[in-house]
Amino acid sequence: MNKKQKRLAFVSSAVVVAGLAVTLVMTALSSSVAYFYTPSDLAAADERPTNTIRLGGLVAAGSVAYAEGTEARVDFIIEDGAHSTPVTYVGVLPDLFREGQGVIAQGRIGPDGVLAASQILAKHDETYMPREVAEALKEQGVWQGEPPAE
Repeated sequence: MNKKQKRLAFVSSAVVVAGLAVTLVMTALSSSVAYFYTPSDLAAADERPTNTIRLGGLVAAGSVAYAEGTEARVDFIIEDGAHSTPVTYVGVLPDLFREGQGVIAQGRIGPDGVLAASQILAKHDETYMPREVAEALKEQGVWQGEPPAE
């Protein structure tokens, strides 16, 4: 092999290795992406999402029910004014979780249409609401607060 062939082989190998690295990174990222939905988005969808999603809206008044027993299970409903989606969560809820407040639940929707949440995100002070939730509530005509915090 002469010098030119060695250089060509090195550059070709570097391109192949870089391509493999990009492919691995993209595969890893695509499995960890959670798309944001509102209850209205889910109702309008042709088919139910099968991957992990984030569902945002308001916790419906009177919908929070704590299960009896040893596991810390809570059932509640997330609504956006037009539609609602039932959620079940096992774990400790954020301190600021309560009825009528903005919330995002991350998890998977079961065949029964209930979101089995693995994580609950609640607002952290009186002026903050997640941007996606605020924008979705504005589109539904339900939002009555200040513009979302940047």
